Amino acid sequence: MDKIRGEFIDIVEWLDPSRDTIVWRFPRYDNEIKMGARLVVRESQTAVFVNEGQIADTFPPGMYELETQNLPILATLKGWKYGFHSPFKAEVYFVNTRLFTDMKWGTPNPVIVRDPEFGMVRLRAFGAYAARVVDAARLLRELVGTDPQFRTEEVEEYLRQMIVSRLGSALATAQVPMLDLAAHQDTIGLRLAGALSEDLASVGIEIPKFIIENISVPPEVEAALDRRTQIGIVGNLDQYTKFQAANAMEAAANNPGGAGEGLGVGLGMAMGQRAAASMAPAAPPAAGPPPLPTENQWYAGISGQRQGPFDLNGLAGQVSAGAITRGTLVWKAGMSGWVSAGEVPELAQLFGAVPPPLPPQS
Repeated sequence: MDKIRGEFIDIVEWLDPSRDTIVWRFPRYDNEIKMGARLVVRESQTAVFVNEGQIADTFPPGMYELETQNLPILATLKGWKYGFHSPFKAEVYFVNTRLFTDMKWGTPNPVIVRDPEFGMVRLRAFGAYAARVVDAARLLRELVGTDPQFRTEEVEEYLRQMIVSRLGSALATAQVPMLDLAAHQDTIGLRLAGALSEDLASVGIEIPKFIIENISVPPEVEAALDRRTQIGIVGNLDQYTKFQAANAMEAAANNPGGAGEGLGVGLGMAMGQRAAASMAPAAPPAAGPPPLPTENQWYAGISGQRQGPFDLNGLAGQVSAGAITRGTLVWKAGMSGWVSAGEVPELAQLFGAVPPPLPPQS
């Protein structure tokens, strides 16, 4: 009787003792479920009934008494009519829909991006993300199959590869300088979470949270940035030299009679000379000839295009070559607009030696 009683399942439920199981198959799938048995689906769970390899009914959180009216698709597949209450065989998969947190990611190889200030830069990054199942039936079809216990480690590598493939384009399209990436990590993380959720919708998974913990550059680039930072902190090299000399004098004063005494005297003389030079009145600059006057620069409209600038000698050469005539438009700084060269008194001398055009022949 115990054996016969054990072939019929009265309660179908799952108490998850682990923290990394996404899908778990009810272990007694070869036995028959008694019609009228109790199905317990807890919060953050979804129960999926599979009949002969085909997904039948899906149950959200709640407590159900398995009857034909609660199993419409399975009842159709089984061909139950008129409330037939015989036991039935079906595989029951419990899908964990809670948030799986602290899933790690990282770039195994550097991602090359183009920085507006430093040019091409190799970046590495790492962080964490959270994943959640949003479509249990689609997850079973696309990823789980007949796996009796589908864990996060089985899908984590797949997700990591998708993250790395998306990270390069996210950093490149963010248009954020390398030195400002730390201030925009949250924005880039939100953008990546949306893009990854869109990509993973086909397998029933979403990424509601994506965290970038750190974005780093190669060690040699870090060393160059440190040197640049040191120069920026030092600032005025003259003031820094004075500060270093004052520290050396103080150290020499604390070590009388030693080699530091001569060093202190030498530094003291150097400081005295520097102070005297700083207090001496500045010598007036040597007088020189005044700057040469600047010649006017002219522009001319030649063949429908602006040419120039020309000085008077340049204009004379253009007149001699026939490129500029009295009717050519010219302009210089201070004029309100373009005028004909023949109307500018300053240029009249350029056309004095040029014969007028020949009269038309009859």
